[in-house]
Amino acid sequence: MALSRIASSSSSSSSILKPISAALTLRRPLSSDTTLTIETSIPFTAHNCDAPSRAVETSPSELLTFFRNMAVMRRMEIAADSLYKSKLIRGFCHLYDGQEAVAIGMEAATNKKDCVITAYRDHCTFLGRGGTLFQVFSELMGRKGGCSKGKGGSMHFYKKDSGFYGGHGIVGAQVPLGCGLAFAQKYLKDENVTFALYGDGAANQGQLFEALNIAALWDLPAILVCENNHYGMGTAEWRAAKSPAYYKRGDYVPGLKVDGMDVLAVKQACKFAKEHALKNGPLILEMDTYRYHGHSMSDPGSTYRTRDEISGVRQERDSIERIKKLLLSHEIATEKELKDTEKEVRKEVDEAIAKAKESQMPDPSDLFTNIYVKGYGVEAFGADRKEIRATLP
Repeated sequence: MALSRIASSSSSSSSILKPISAALTLRRPLSSDTTLTIETSIPFTAHNCDAPSRAVETSPSELLTFFRNMAVMRRMEIAADSLYKSKLIRGFCHLYDGQEAVAIGMEAATNKKDCVITAYRDHCTFLGRGGTLFQVFSELMGRKGGCSKGKGGSMHFYKKDSGFYGGHGIVGAQVPLGCGLAFAQKYLKDENVTFALYGDGAANQGQLFEALNIAALWDLPAILVCENNHYGMGTAEWRAAKSPAYYKRGDYVPGLKVDGMDVLAVKQACKFAKEHALKNGPLILEMDTYRYHGHSMSDPGSTYRTRDEISGVRQERDSIERIKKLLLSHEIATEKELKDTEKEVRKEVDEAIAKAKESQMPDPSDLFTNIYVKGYGVEAFGADRKEIRATLP
């Protein structure tokens, strides 16, 4: 991340991103509401639109919040790895470590009235939308305290009151749903947008282009975000897509390629996309990012790429290390303070896990809830159909 172009001016700034927990206390002479203008790591690449400025406004307090929140997400996913290996988490589990800047940068440019919908790599997106660590770990372990009451698991997180419409397990299916949310926003004239996230593995889905066509015809405030981590399961993007320039795949729909490992670039791109979508309709954002884990916990992640490739990305592009360098270079925090924050984060995650383990498992009767809209009747099939129906309210 470029550190040289800095302009400072005093201004009051509200926290755009609600911290997952309290951020570091600023202990430097630099005021927490000082405006810093920082240039993105690399230029944006635009298709059928003008690229936004590389100069991004931020503040010491926002940078501290970015560091802490990304550290929480990273630690949460590493802990989920351990819980899965201990067989406390079952079924599918797709981890997000490495891609945290996308979730955090997006939240910095939006509000909770904007809608977000994504695929099954959804833990950090849920946390960014205002979910808690307790809800995350409870859901992962199938407990009642989870965001979906233990019935959704890793792939089906949900928080409607903050505009988060899930975690979806069917590849690409969330994109038409996201365009439907955008249609509702335009119909209701509420001046908000929908971010529909998908991976490069879903970028060739026919339903994506069908939804994009309708969104463009009707100028819907839909922002399609391709989180390009370069591998669809174990298949490299160049083996699956004749044209891996996903930001251009909309043809008539404008697009923007973004360094998805630079949280400030993501923030700037999402701010630009929101303004564009409200005025002109859909836009595609391609986030150039990387996942450190395999596709899921059943994938070691090292059979189709080298360990040197993974460690190279960690050393050169890691989103948390980039923010750490900014905090140190501007004397916003010291090495010791940042290490203390990381220790606090570990403790916070461990406490959430302990609390989640105490949460009860769902009752067997819960299998029959949340299937039909209340008041519209129930239906059950099988030899004991009458007996089952007799036990239902």
